[in-house]
Amino acid sequence: MTDGLIVPPGAGRKFVTKAQEVTFKVTGDHSRTGSLFEVLVPPGFDVGAHVHTRSEEIFYVLEGELELLAFEPGQRTSKDWRSWRGAGDRRPVRAGAGSCMFVPPGCPHAFTNPTDTPARMLFLSAPAPDHERYFEELLEMWSNETADEAAVMNLREKYDIQQITPLRYDAR
Repeated sequence: MTDGLIVPPGAGRKFVTKAQEVTFKVTGDHSRTGSLFEVLVPPGFDVGAHVHTRSEEIFYVLEGELELLAFEPGQRTSKDWRSWRGAGDRRPVRAGAGSCMFVPPGCPHAFTNPTDTPARMLFLSAPAPDHERYFEELLEMWSNETADEAAVMNLREKYDIQQITPLRYDAR
């Protein structure tokens, strides 16, 4: 018989940098199918529009507001995904607590915190553990302040993240 896992509030392996705070709640050590993270998204953080060919993701806003994108635009532009338009005039959505975004493989997606207050979300990624390893390496780059744009792009490509618009952090 295998035991389950209970992770109390505030618990989990935490990575904190000037740009993001990620707490690993359920990892590839626990699950064969997915990883679950709690993410604090600071004001001014924009993950940039990107696509995964293998993984699917679910984002659930716990607190605050995020702007979310999960559709193929009529035209992919490399500058700002927030101006993208999709079929039926789809547009990015301002999403508050309780909002959920599902992203299948191949779907362009992004999130940003355009407000002046931090937002918290749960982030589920499948399969495990690709995003765990990506976050570990990215957060290590940021904590050592060695993350230039080229290094981040190389890391994202390594983990099946095809970047369309740039990752940005405009600290407020």
